[in-house]
Amino acid sequence: MFGFRVIKTAVAAFASIMIAHFVGIPSATSAGLLAILGLDTTIKRSVKTVVDRFFASILGLIVACALFGTLGFHYWVIPIYILIAFPAIVKATFKGGIVTNAVVVFHVFNAGEISWPVLWTELQLLVIGLGSAMLVNLVYMPNPEEKLSNIRSEADECFSRIFAQFARTLRNPDYIWDGKELIEADKKVAEGLELARRTRENQVLKADEFWGVYFVMRKQQLESIQTMALLVSQVYRQISQAELTAELFDRLEQDVKSEHYTGRAAEMLQELEERFKEMKLPETREEFEVRSAILQLCRELNRYLEMSKKDKAPHVVE
Repeated sequence: MFGFRVIKTAVAAFASIMIAHFVGIPSATSAGLLAILGLDTTIKRSVKTVVDRFFASILGLIVACALFGTLGFHYWVIPIYILIAFPAIVKATFKGGIVTNAVVVFHVFNAGEISWPVLWTELQLLVIGLGSAMLVNLVYMPNPEEKLSNIRSEADECFSRIFAQFARTLRNPDYIWDGKELIEADKKVAEGLELARRTRENQVLKADEFWGVYFVMRKQQLESIQTMALLVSQVYRQISQAELTAELFDRLEQDVKSEHYTGRAAEMLQELEERFKEMKLPETREEFEVRSAILQLCRELNRYLEMSKKDKAPHVVE
């Protein structure tokens, strides 16, 4: 992504400089600088950036004309200009255009006069530089579908490994799990959310919400899994209910990587809860504590499955 943005920056800068040179504008390289300032990571952000920079520059030019025309072109006028213009630009919600505005105003200062040719030149530089930046962003943005799919697969694999660790811990309470899969899953979900956000901002006409919804679902499920991890850690002795619950996580280890909601895990969970009701009550405090943790674990797992049912496509049996 970084390399691609550098290429776009080079193309926008070169195009703006050549256009300014062809038109015959003095110091055509200034158009390249404005093009560089106008580029951004997404189409929507690029449009906002260009709008902010253009109108901030217009507002700054108005203030500059008033000050330079009244007080003259002296270095001590520049800090006065900054004290007046910058707060005005921020108040007008064009904060992102302060740097571009400074470039344009300093050009006028260096020209040493307020005249239509000077102002016209700056307006042309703005239009060419910022326009080139917007055009380059609008013409092409990389297709993130493949990368999003890869992140999804990696996140699903992390979830699958987490469930495998849950099953192993329930079968062997002495096993110590370092929880690294939780950290990896969190990183992948965050990466997917950020890329989905950028993808949505690059869709001008109609935004596809699929990836955003998917990774939001995964984030919510990860929070549920973190709660389950705490409950699994409270199962400190082997009991039959723990083994039965481990079998459920064995199933989830496979189901979590499916694009569809099969419903099999939910059926197993319901059957498991019915079996729990038929079992004898705990005879010791330790057994009570462990079975209580397993019961809470199953309830949290049910919440997790409800999220999957809501946001995953149902499995169609042909």
